[in-house]
Amino acid sequence: MTGKRTRVVICGAAGRDFHNFNVVYRADASCEVVAFTATQIPGIDARTYPAVLAGPLYPDGIPVVAEQDLEELIAQQNVEEVEFAYSDIDANQVLNVASRAMACGASFRLLGPRATMLPANRPVLAVCAVRTGCGKSQVTRFLATQLHARGVRTAVVRHPMPYGDLNRQTVQRFADMEDLAAADCTLEEREEYEPHIRNGSIVFAGTDYAQILAAAEAEADLILWDGGNNDFPFFRPDFTITLVDALRPDQLESHYPGGVVLRMADLIIVSKTDAASTAQVDTAQAGLQRLVPDIPYVLGRSPVRVESPERLLGARVLVVEDGPTTTHGGMAHGAGYQALQGIADVTIVDPRDTATPQLMAVFERYPHIANVLPAMGYSASALSDLAATINAADIDYVVAGTPIDLAGVVDLSVPVVRVHYDYEDAEASGLMQNLEKFLSRCGF
Repeated sequence: MTGKRTRVVICGAAGRDFHNFNVVYRADASCEVVAFTATQIPGIDARTYPAVLAGPLYPDGIPVVAEQDLEELIAQQNVEEVEFAYSDIDANQVLNVASRAMACGASFRLLGPRATMLPANRPVLAVCAVRTGCGKSQVTRFLATQLHARGVRTAVVRHPMPYGDLNRQTVQRFADMEDLAAADCTLEEREEYEPHIRNGSIVFAGTDYAQILAAAEAEADLILWDGGNNDFPFFRPDFTITLVDALRPDQLESHYPGGVVLRMADLIIVSKTDAASTAQVDTAQAGLQRLVPDIPYVLGRSPVRVESPERLLGARVLVVEDGPTTTHGGMAHGAGYQALQGIADVTIVDPRDTATPQLMAVFERYPHIANVLPAMGYSASALSDLAATINAADIDYVVAGTPIDLAGVVDLSVPVVRVHYDYEDAEASGLMQNLEKFLSRCGF
């Protein structure tokens, strides 16, 4: 190795940052990635990207530090370039990170799809969204069901969530609940994987997406990419579906890289039209006409269904919602709260009254959250806090808007009433009708 190596920091959140490193930097002897920074997800800093994943240029691995220490890191490590590699962040905040890096003398970089997407040997159908919590996984489950009915062997590949032991998470394959337990999946991972498994799909995830792609291709005729946050896919898609949330019609391109996946789409779904007002749906459609007038779109619903709703009449309940949707996704509440709106005499108890200090810190960081409890479970201590907050409340039931079996993960002293939600078309010419040409080209 000769010559000076460009010293790089990759800002991330345990997902795209690792993928971009693997694809662009791992074998590039002209660059040296001196550190990853981490944000958004609690507890994912103060660890090391292991040497077995980092490759021979990094025999000691690569440290992961908190993004708040970026300026100090640039100064201490003589960093010349900062690459931004995470998603669902306000566009102004991206510029803020750029300003922090450039004020220290470093260049700032965003890697795009052509540089980071892996080519596949199977057709790739990608499901993306302009924001977290638009309903990507519901649509992916719907597509998997339709494809299974056609006899198409389908593998769901999920955007990464490697929040634990990175050495164990190179390639993960989940076919049943036992696989989730064996992998010590966090509550957030279960929220993404468990509904797919119950729907009959095999789910792949992990850290090294070249290996993951090879494993998925060995078992499938078609790859279903279930995107995370509002990121663009790691695999080169043959058809891209992008969701727009009718409940957030003014956020089509407000959060990076939502504007990217909006413009990449072959088809757009305006989701949750059943929960939105006519004015909100009209605003979303007007925004699409202004920004991407040549991309077709369909309207979709996400009807909610409460198990045994009669039990909740006159009851005191605490609502637990999907964590990412109500934290950095920016939603005040989710499906659990929405499902209660048609049930009489329900008292929704504010979880702040019994929240542990750790969960109170979440409410302070995300003051937009209504009187619902985000399902935070990135660690054993976080699950304990979740259980303690719920069990200390004066309630008759927990209403679980999170898509997992909450009682199977958290030790609760009160019964759980689950809320289910799935995708359905809101008009006659729906999702599958718009996919017929693509599927025909693929021979399905």
